[in-house]
Amino acid sequence: MGKKGKEKATAPPPTSGSSGSSKKTSKAATNNNTNSQNDDFIVFTNSTKDPKPKKGGQGSSNAGKPGAGEPEASGPPKPTVKQVIGGASWTGKLPVNLLSEHCQRQKWEKPDYQQIKGKDGFSHFVKLSAKHPKTQEMQTLPPFKLPPDHIHLVTRPTALEARHAAATYALFRVCSMKRIDTTLPPDYKALWKQFEELKKEDIKKGNAWLYDADPFATAKQRESDKAAAEKKRKEQEAIREKAKNMPGAAGLVLRSNAAEKAGGSGGANPMKGWTTAPKVEMGKKTRSQLEDLLRREVIWNPHGVKMSNAQKAAIIKELTSSGFRKSHVEEAVGECKDREETLEWLLVHVPEDDLPRWALPESYSAGVSVAATHDLKREAAIKRLSQSGYSAELCRKVYDESNGDEGRTALALQHFLLSSGDGAEVSDTPDEPFISGTPEECWADEIDSLGSVFGENFKRVSDDVCQIRIESVRNGPQNNIETLVQIRKSPRYPAEIILAILADLPSYIKLSLIKKALAYVNESLSEEPMKIYFAVDWIQQNVNNIIERPGKLRDISGVASTAAEVRTVAATQRKPARHPKPLAWFADPRSREEWQRRQQSVGFKEMLAQRQKLPAWQVRERLVATVAQNQVTIIAGETGSGKSTQSVQFILDDLYSKGFGTAANIICTQPRRISALGLADRVSDERCSQIGKEVGYSIRGENKSSHETKITFVTTGVLLRRLQTSGGSTDDVVASLANVSHVVLDEVHERSLDTDFLLSIIRDVLKKRKDLKLILMSATLDAATFKNYFTTEDLEVGLVEIAGRTYPVEDYYLDDIIQITGFTVGNDRFRDEGSFDSDDSAKDPINKTIQRLGSRINYSLLLETAKAIDAELYHSNKKGGILIFLPGVAEINQTVNQLGSVSSLHVLPLHASLDTRDQRRVFASPPAGKRKVVVATNVAETSITIDDIVAVIDTGRVKETSFDPQNNMRKLEETWASRAACKQRRGRAGRVQAGKCYKLYTRNLEQQMAERPEPEIRRVPLEQLCLSVRAMGTRDVGGFLARTPTPPETVAVEGAVAMLRRMGALDGEELTALGRQLAVIPADLRCGKLMVYGAIFGCLDEAITIAAILSTRSPFVSPPPDRRDAARKARMRFSAGDGDLLTDLRAFLQWNAMLTDRAPQRQIRQFCDESFLSYQNLSDIAATRFQYYSALAEIGIVSPARPKAVPMALVRALTASAFTPQIARIQLPDKKFTASVSGAVELDPEARTIKYFTRDNGRVFVHPSSTLFDSQGFSGGAAFVSYFSMISTSKIFIRDLTPFNAFTLLLFSGAIELDTLGRGLVVDGWLRLRGWARIGVLVSRLRGMVDNVIAMKVGDPQIDVQDNEVIRLVARLVEFDGLDA
Repeated sequence: MGKKGKEKATAPPPTSGSSGSSKKTSKAATNNNTNSQNDDFIVFTNSTKDPKPKKGGQGSSNAGKPGAGEPEASGPPKPTVKQVIGGASWTGKLPVNLLSEHCQRQKWEKPDYQQIKGKDGFSHFVKLSAKHPKTQEMQTLPPFKLPPDHIHLVTRPTALEARHAAATYALFRVCSMKRIDTTLPPDYKALWKQFEELKKEDIKKGNAWLYDADPFATAKQRESDKAAAEKKRKEQEAIREKAKNMPGAAGLVLRSNAAEKAGGSGGANPMKGWTTAPKVEMGKKTRSQLEDLLRREVIWNPHGVKMSNAQKAAIIKELTSSGFRKSHVEEAVGECKDREETLEWLLVHVPEDDLPRWALPESYSAGVSVAATHDLKREAAIKRLSQSGYSAELCRKVYDESNGDEGRTALALQHFLLSSGDGAEVSDTPDEPFISGTPEECWADEIDSLGSVFGENFKRVSDDVCQIRIESVRNGPQNNIETLVQIRKSPRYPAEIILAILADLPSYIKLSLIKKALAYVNESLSEEPMKIYFAVDWIQQNVNNIIERPGKLRDISGVASTAAEVRTVAATQRKPARHPKPLAWFADPRSREEWQRRQQSVGFKEMLAQRQKLPAWQVRERLVATVAQNQVTIIAGETGSGKSTQSVQFILDDLYSKGFGTAANIICTQPRRISALGLADRVSDERCSQIGKEVGYSIRGENKSSHETKITFVTTGVLLRRLQTSGGSTDDVVASLANVSHVVLDEVHERSLDTDFLLSIIRDVLKKRKDLKLILMSATLDAATFKNYFTTEDLEVGLVEIAGRTYPVEDYYLDDIIQITGFTVGNDRFRDEGSFDSDDSAKDPINKTIQRLGSRINYSLLLETAKAIDAELYHSNKKGGILIFLPGVAEINQTVNQLGSVSSLHVLPLHASLDTRDQRRVFASPPAGKRKVVVATNVAETSITIDDIVAVIDTGRVKETSFDPQNNMRKLEETWASRAACKQRRGRAGRVQAGKCYKLYTRNLEQQMAERPEPEIRRVPLEQLCLSVRAMGTRDVGGFLARTPTPPETVAVEGAVAMLRRMGALDGEELTALGRQLAVIPADLRCGKLMVYGAIFGCLDEAITIAAILSTRSPFVSPPPDRRDAARKARMRFSAGDGDLLTDLRAFLQWNAMLTDRAPQRQIRQFCDESFLSYQNLSDIAATRFQYYSALAEIGIVSPARPKAVPMALVRALTASAFTPQIARIQLPDKKFTASVSGAVELDPEARTIKYFTRDNGRVFVHPSSTLFDSQGFSGGAAFVSYFSMISTSKIFIRDLTPFNAFTLLLFSGAIELDTLGRGLVVDGWLRLRGWARIGVLVSRLRGMVDNVIAMKVGDPQIDVQDNEVIRLVARLVEFDGLDA
């Protein structure tokens, strides 16, 4: 509480009613308070007692005031301040008091009230002050003022009320986050609510700082920020002033402007990061060839994308501010698909003399030729020819083609001008006007008449050339511009004249004037022998109008720019897709009769008797009825129930019996090849038909089906590829299934990526094809998930459950198995610290053994367990096999080798990589006296059924596809299986009799396993899936994937689409030709990109080999520590300084050549040992290589005969391109020199002084195992390295490196941005290259042409494009880093 002051006059008593509410009271209070500016008493007391009267004469206002505790002498009692402000019954605190208390608590000075009297009443503003606790410096805040349109909130009839309203606002400013309003009088509580609405508006405007609890700290921070901003502004001004003097700079930066708008800082040094950036140059001859190629081949906006008006307006504003003419930008946005293409279009089409300064090369000077001057006559002629606006480069090219004849060159250039633009035509044979004499006589007569008519404005330059001055020419603020029309006698005179305009006007205006004048001549003066006067007169009358409205750049850019296309080239139209004919649903009596005859055969009856024993037979009629009544049917059945073999037969038999056999076409998908093969064999046997006739299969690389086939078993990928290659639209996908009556998706419970993708596609197809039936089959009863997925789209769903036919299975866990086998692990054996079951206090030897075993597979325990099971079955005289579940091929091979030592066992591997013949061996009976042991991956869980299995050994491990962030690629990673998967494995032991399941994990661990596997769509990178979705014509990829049964995260989808754009598979929202190819290649996208480019550039064998190396592992072994130096030397023998992968490639090719030459096996093994190569790894690479060749052959990509060797520089470039955006920038140290006899010699930098930087991780280091670890320099002008994997230990290391040069980066990496300070180019958003902006445009356009070549290859896979002009130019750019060969 503050000190009490002396009271000044209070309001007189009201004439009627309660105190503090009537108008009369207010008026009286106003009158009596006019001299009361500082009411200390009101501010600093909470007392409810009447204050003591002042002593002495203080005016009549105190005359009648009683002393403390004394009653009024006469009349009603005067109202107190509380009664005036709060009302008659208010007993709480007042706003002024609350503000004072808050200031005291915060150790601020007392509030200062500033009164203002206006025409509407009184108002107050509050000013707060505070002393700094250390410096004692007084800080005073600006008054708390409301916005002008809210000042009425604190305006009151009396100064007293106004003061409390101002105090309320001041309280709100520093305490708005507290509920102080609950302690305020009613009127001021309502005022607080109005202030809350004002705060919301201020927050929206970005003024939330107004309501900070500590306004003094906020004020200091804002002052500091303001000072810093002012400092930055001044620095930026200084930098921009300096930037104006930089070569090629205009001081206007599109990139920095965009950064500033996004909240970035614009005050940085504009040359930071550019001085050390690699310089990119293009040889004059190479650039000329590229520009000539672009003139003939370039396509702008091939997909016809239309920008919105808002997009166009933003681009026009931005590019106009960067120095382009508004009319040019408006024309460009009408033709282009986005900002980047608009900028490229302008840099190609705008003549050099009208480009912004930043877009010109450093050596450019208008009107000055920079060509070699050894031929002065040629250069003088070219200068004259280019004065009319023709490109100097084009003039040189045409001049040379015209054998140095200036007249023929001028005529050819004019023909180019007339033929450029949309719909332009030039007549090769203009009409010959009638003349009385020879053309020479006619020319002489016309020249004489022109001299008479134009007088001093006429000048004869030579016998064949004259000039006429045009008067009163204006260009904006410029008046009386010196303008001459030059007329040259044409070889076809008088039918044709050659015009030129010589004036200080932009090239495109002069050319537009020439073109329009010639159009007038050809249209109106074709029969006039003396055309020149009329042409000049037309120019004089129209010149100023044409300068104001010159027309489109495209109409003249073909001759004004060396790279602009001569005509508009239409995008190549894709061939219409061919689709099967729709099914004809009509009853055919012959089909029914044929079916009835087949049923009478003895073999069919025998098979039928066996089929009737399966549990599925019991629900045959219900299953058929459910399929007939519903568009979607879900069949849930345990393994061994017969659902996979019988369901499709039930449906087909029903169609036969109704006469619809001719319309039947059932496709049944399987997740693995072995399942499709096994089921096709089994079903064809049960139907007594030959495989490939009534029942067939189609897997990658193998197809056995015919026009007779009614049931086709396919892998999921085969059906997906059929849909992906259907034509590129949703309707094409629907049409591709026109001849299919039923689609059966088996094993949907596995939730693979392909299965979920198919579910989403076919759900959309079902809405358009009501006669198509979908059957889902699952080994587990999780029907609710799938049922809800289809019922939400108003599709009818039926459910059929098939009971399993299994015998009891007894479980043995790890502790039981150790007890049965007596297995122990020595103390010297490896113990996995990641063991799930560890009880240090346990003294039980079994628990100790479990602890020492850890979570890794122990092959000795596997061997002992298999031997114990075999012995038990032998002593009990039981037949039957053993099935062992392992995670992958390597584990299977090791187990097969160990079990092979047991003579009583017949051991067979089973995994998806085996060929068909080896896979089928597992179904056959073992040799006499031996027990069959099948060592399998999870393909044996549900996909196939081996009938004679009585015991299962389950390691509990599985390899699942996951995303590896270290190398940004998919990989198979070993992990614990789910409980649902282990249940399926267990069930395999109870197919023919009571069985046993031996689980090599504990009960506790089983409870920690996931209940079901995570759907693959949620745990793998989505680039391949997004590409597949787009390849089928769906533009809204995110929306499509959001409709899958378990949608992936939006961020993952957006990241995948962005990555596809960076890879070149998508151009905006459109699929590129490269993207269409990648969508159908069954490989990681980066490997697929490498193989596509390998096919296009004629190095397919090398590309496939490197892709196989990436997909498997390096052929070199990891040596023990004591042999690392020897291993490194051995590896370096294959290195040529071009990176790790090309080193691996050479090693493989040498090994492969030895195999091809049939070298002795001992010699090959010795070569591997001496070179530290793994024979097994090399064999795996060869197998993967063969698979890739087969897959590419399916889509038509084959390796053509190559007459010449492939340059390794090209292979290196394509290898590096496959890893985008996994790129590191090489930063070399400053050059050092040493003295020698011949002068200073540059020293190679030490390897440790060379630095590497990536976009996301900053500085990284080359891994010691890399062949580039000790490199002191890089061949081929390499300035960047691509990497395959990144490892973070004590430092961040990059491995599997491939160095590459600037043009490889430009041609194959991310988007190219143009820096408009003239400093160079930015690739993929962060990699800088110093160079001319037009180089970036030319290369960007060349990229599009490479995609067109890929499209040609897609349309005709047999075509050899190695000699294509585009491909040869790209190869030369990469090999020579842009310089002339």
